[in-house]
Amino acid sequence: MIKSCSDTEEFLADFLDRSPANAVPPEKARRPEYAGIRFFDAPIAGCAAADDAVLRSLARNEAAGIDLKQPEEWLPGAKSVISFFLPFTERIRSDNAASPVPTDLWQQGRITGQECLVETVRALAEKLRADGHEAVTPVGDSLLTVYMPKPDAPPAPAYTSNWSERHIAYAAGLGTFGLSRGLITKKGTAGRFASVVTTLAVEPTPRAYTGLTDWCTMCGACAKRCPSGAIDKMAGKSNETCNAYLKSTRSEDGVFYGCGQCQCGVPCESTAPGMG
Repeated sequence: MIKSCSDTEEFLADFLDRSPANAVPPEKARRPEYAGIRFFDAPIAGCAAADDAVLRSLARNEAAGIDLKQPEEWLPGAKSVISFFLPFTERIRSDNAASPVPTDLWQQGRITGQECLVETVRALAEKLRADGHEAVTPVGDSLLTVYMPKPDAPPAPAYTSNWSERHIAYAAGLGTFGLSRGLITKKGTAGRFASVVTTLAVEPTPRAYTGLTDWCTMCGACAKRCPSGAIDKMAGKSNETCNAYLKSTRSEDGVFYGCGQCQCGVPCESTAPGMG
């Protein structure tokens, strides 16, 4: 039975160990040698109360999304939000780190690994329901909205959403943002986030930080790695430049895309140098 974040980590780790979804299936392998390569290592989890002040503040923060929905809007009676981080395996990270441009294996992990992420978060929600609690997964929910640039729309909402997994993870004590706008956890930034809104009351995870970027040393390594020049130590990150480059990486069959260069081959790839 899940009662805490440690219970959540144990459940997720066991699920990932047993699930065939946590490896490249032969029929979806971009290259034959990718078949069987695991996507994710053991996860970490954090929790925030549904009425957490940081979650409330994010609704007014354009960095998170001007229409950020609160937990009770996803699930009436919500008491907690459980967030978790799935770190990519060293095999996937090192492959991308050794290249100046995104590799086929990284894109395999990004696209096919997303299917594993969705199965994992749904399994957690199903476990909570089996334990007698209500649970909702914003990822894949019909209420989830991503705001992309439109010709006649103001620039502020673009590249935001009404549920930001990174910002939820920040509120849940998992880490802080870096120069690349990725979230730096104690297991680094190269991985994927997901969350569950539930009526289970879980003890909130203490946040070992107060600022949005406390765990980033601002070393600039991610800016040097970025093949599109989208990251600048002074100006920050240009979502427009990054998104344009991501579109250019799409495979000929239209299935695979992704970059991750700012997450690999950098000091915060698999740890948090500024954590202290």
